[in-house]
Amino acid sequence: MPTRTQRADEEALAAYDAHLRSERHVSPHTLRAYRTDLRQFLAFLGAGGLARADADAIRHWLRVLDGTVERASIARKLAAVRGLFRFLVESGRRASDPTIGLATPKMRRKLPAHLTLDDVDRLLAAPPGDGVLGLRDRAILELLYSAGLRVSELTGLDWADVDAAAGSVRVLGKGRKERVVPVGRPALAALARYRAAAAEAGVPVAAGPVFRNARGGRLTSRSVARLMTRWVTASGTTRATPHALRHTFATHLLGAGADLRAIQELLGHATLSTTQRYTHVDLRRLMDAYDRAHPRA
Repeated sequence: MPTRTQRADEEALAAYDAHLRSERHVSPHTLRAYRTDLRQFLAFLGAGGLARADADAIRHWLRVLDGTVERASIARKLAAVRGLFRFLVESGRRASDPTIGLATPKMRRKLPAHLTLDDVDRLLAAPPGDGVLGLRDRAILELLYSAGLRVSELTGLDWADVDAAAGSVRVLGKGRKERVVPVGRPALAALARYRAAAAEAGVPVAAGPVFRNARGGRLTSRSVARLMTRWVTASGTTRATPHALRHTFATHLLGAGADLRAIQELLGHATLSTTQRYTHVDLRRLMDAYDRAHPRA
C-alpha cells in the first residue's frame, strides 16, 4: 500500500501533468519527457519524497547525472523539476521553491543541420510522381522545406488550414500559438496533385487531415520521420530528419538576405535568440562578403 508521502507525490504529479496539458499546452512529446524525468527524480529522492527535496538534493542529483546523460537532457530534466516546484508553490502546495538560484548546465551549442540546394533538389524528386502515397510523400517534403514547418505542425494540418488562393497555410505551433505561413508555388502544386489523386482514390479531401496513412488515419510524426529516412536513402543525400528541412528553410532564407526577425516570425520562434543560431550556419557567406567588400580584408 502506498505511503502518505507517495500518495501526496502522486497527487502533485497528476496536478502538474493536468496543468501542463490544459494551461501550458505543451506538446505530447514534451509531456512524455517531463513525466519520465520527474519519475526519475522521485526515484532518486527515495522515501523522503518531494516534501523533503531541497537545493542540495537537487544539486546532488545533477552531479549524479553529469557524465552519464547528455547535458541537453540534464537541462531538460532540471526544467521539468523547476516547473514542478514553481507550480507547487503557485498552487499553494509548497511554501518555497528549492530550484531558485540553481544554475542550468552549460551546453555546447550544435549548429543546426541543413542541406545544400542540390541535396534538397534530389530529396524532393525522390518520391514517385504518381500514386497517392508517392504524391503524398512528395507534398510532405515540399511543404516541410517550403514553409519551414515543425513536423507536428505538418501532421496537424487539416484541409481547412490550406489557403491555395492566398498561398499560405495556418498552423498551430508550440503553446498552441497560431500563425499563417506562406507556401511556395512548387509546394502548392504538389499539394494539388496529391489532393486530386487522393480524391480519385476515394480518400476524403473536403475536410479532415491533409496527410493520411494507408488506413485513412492522420499521419503521425513518427511516420513522417520514417518516410523521410526512406527518401533520404533513395536520393543519396546526407542523413537528414524532417527537422533538418526546417533548418534548411531558415538557412537558405538567411543566405538569400532575408531579415532575421522575419525568419523568426515564419518559424514561430518565441525569442530571436533561437533564430540567431542560423547566423552561425551562414558564417562562411558573411566571411566571403567581408573578403570581397572590406578594403583591408
